[in-house]
Amino acid sequence: MKDRVSGPVPRAVAPVFESSIGTAKAHQVILGIDPSLRGTGYGVIRLARPHALALAHGTVSCPSTWPRSRCLVRIAETLRDVLRQHQPTVCVVEGLFYAQNLQTAIIMGEARGAAMMVVAEAGLDVYEIATRKVKQAIVGYGAAQKVAVAKMVQRLLGLPKPPEPDAADALALALTHAQEHSRYNLIPPKRI
Repeated sequence: MKDRVSGPVPRAVAPVFESSIGTAKAHQVILGIDPSLRGTGYGVIRLARPHALALAHGTVSCPSTWPRSRCLVRIAETLRDVLRQHQPTVCVVEGLFYAQNLQTAIIMGEARGAAMMVVAEAGLDVYEIATRKVKQAIVGYGAAQKVAVAKMVQRLLGLPKPPEPDAADALALALTHAQEHSRYNLIPPKRI
């Protein structure tokens, strides 16, 4: 009995549900991407108190006269510049949605692929969040309009005016990712 009592100090038991707070602290700068061939939105936030700060946001706009290949190059170049300038540690991209038009789905997939290739090339972890989940997290309603999302993003980040719709969606993705990683989650985010 004496040996058992004077033996090594027992270690604490690991928690059953791991908190992702450590992940959130490791990922202080988050890049959100809302991919589209003619208007890819991007947004970079830094986690801070009392609220996150927007470091950069914008839309990679491509004229309808440009061929798809030129648009894909523009998306890649712009995102490379954003990555170099702000050095995010994680990326979150809008999840795929069912498109009734197969051609539109293919084009969206190409833009998404160009964006994800650049991010993966930089070595970032890439997560995916469904559009409805983002709207639910930011506005409180999964079928919210783009204007409502932009106004809530403006309010949450303390921006002087609402960002452009695609940039607002990208910032909303980043904010949702930060929110998901700042609490206990029974369902881990979808990593790509």
